[in-house]
Amino acid sequence: MYEDLTAAVDADFPAAMRSLEDLVRIPSVSAPGGDPAQVRRSAEAAAALVAAAGADDARLLELDGAPPAVFATAAGPPGAPVVLLYAHHDVQPPGPDAEWDTPPFEPEVRAGRLHGRGAADDKAGIALHAAVLRVFAGAPPVTLKLFFEGEEEVGSDHLPAFLDAYAGDLAADVIVIADSGNFATGVPALTTSLRGLVDCVVEVRTLESAVHSGGFGGVVPDALTALAHIVATLHDDTGAVAVSGLVRAETDLDLDETEFRAVAGVADGVELIGSGSIPSRLWFQPAISVLAIDAPRVDDAINQLVPAARAKISMRLAPGDDPQRALDALVSHLQAAAPWGAAVSVERGATGDAFALSTNGGAYDAFREGFTRAYGSETVEVGQGGSIPFVAAFQDRYPEASILLTGVADPQCGAHAPNESVALADFRAGILGEAIALRLLGA
Repeated sequence: MYEDLTAAVDADFPAAMRSLEDLVRIPSVSAPGGDPAQVRRSAEAAAALVAAAGADDARLLELDGAPPAVFATAAGPPGAPVVLLYAHHDVQPPGPDAEWDTPPFEPEVRAGRLHGRGAADDKAGIALHAAVLRVFAGAPPVTLKLFFEGEEEVGSDHLPAFLDAYAGDLAADVIVIADSGNFATGVPALTTSLRGLVDCVVEVRTLESAVHSGGFGGVVPDALTALAHIVATLHDDTGAVAVSGLVRAETDLDLDETEFRAVAGVADGVELIGSGSIPSRLWFQPAISVLAIDAPRVDDAINQLVPAARAKISMRLAPGDDPQRALDALVSHLQAAAPWGAAVSVERGATGDAFALSTNGGAYDAFREGFTRAYGSETVEVGQGGSIPFVAAFQDRYPEASILLTGVADPQCGAHAPNESVALADFRAGILGEAIALRLLGA
């Protein structure tokens, strides 16, 4: 039934590979320290790529203070649905070159995977959308709008402003956000939930100023020890979050623990924390991390009692939880856990909504079938442990649109880590799956 699309994808795949490699070569790091000129260069390259693939009016969208985004269109038949295809062209910093087996911005294929910063997150999304456009020879069965953002890796701060400034251009019946991934290599997935996020900085003070640890230690508590006591109360003996009143849920899906430990790089002998299946803990349960502590460095330590110490606490939230209510619970827990009458103050930080998508309707049916046929494996619905706050911005602006989270990353891809890679078989299947889905939508 889809032999023509399969043949077209296979014929085009070398070009798809080249386009992804070309994008990976551009060090479009949007984080502080990155070169804004390279981010602009990647936007220009993405615009040129989709223009060559048959898109109309490929251009950069500009806002003061924001990296450029890319927009293009490809008209479908009159009355066909309008589908917005999203990806982002900025990448994470690569980190130390010594941690990479090959230079991060020099793509290399090894063992069926293309390695390089951005290969999975998210230049594969741009190359995939462009390949689909070429497969349809610039005449897709639906009207396509392509939108590639340039600051997703630093929080998409300007995305709501882009959605407001270019509201008419970006309006669509279906929004496909290709910034997620598959359940496993070769197992396609639609991401239907994202955890939310809150954070805060807790400060503990026990003294007006530092005093001699020999002259006062054993009687006067130091702030760093008091902070350690507070932090230790955030988890129970199993490692599960001990803050009360947070939302928790379960899923029947599970992952092999040995494979999961290998992908995460868990040291030998270290136990996994929490309870329930691994996906339940990753997607539908809260998680707390101590991101940083302000205290004297070991090399600077002297024999004194530390008067004050601070820690930044991050808490992921299960879908269905309310960020403000959850942050209130975290703050109350930190304050109540103070030992020995230590003074505790909490500076509230960022909040991000958890997200659950409706999976009903023709768009979801089309993409389920498209991915199942392309991968030869049943499409599953998964959650994501991380947060993508901009999804809520799309839903707020276009409440009637069907929003789908897709992508070709997998648990082995190493996004944000050294030696990031994408499985080429999944990259090919992702192109074919999206092409089949768009044909089904057009029908």
